[in-house]
Amino acid sequence: MSETDHKQKLQEYRESIDNIDASLIFMLAERFKITKKVGFYKKEHQLPPADPARESKQIERLRALAKSAKLDPEFSEKFLQFVIEEVIRHHEKIRDGNL
Repeated sequence: MSETDHKQKLQEYRESIDNIDASLIFMLAERFKITKKVGFYKKEHQLPPADPARESKQIERLRALAKSAKLDPEFSEKFLQFVIEEVIRHHEKIRDGNL
């Protein structure tokens, strides 16, 4: 393969990666639109921002999904934990009237 062929092939892969990254961002945006509604619901009904039992179930569920998808379950757990922490932070802001 020539250098031009290598560059072209890499460009094709990178375009697909870029499309996937864009999809991930839009999916996260949708997820946070819904969790924002959950935050306002929790505030209205005086529910706590965090739900440790639900969070634990979600982590286990996504670890199993990750395994079936041949994705590192540790990575999926870290990613979900990051998202959960961000959601809780938003719910706390909503509860405190700061969002």
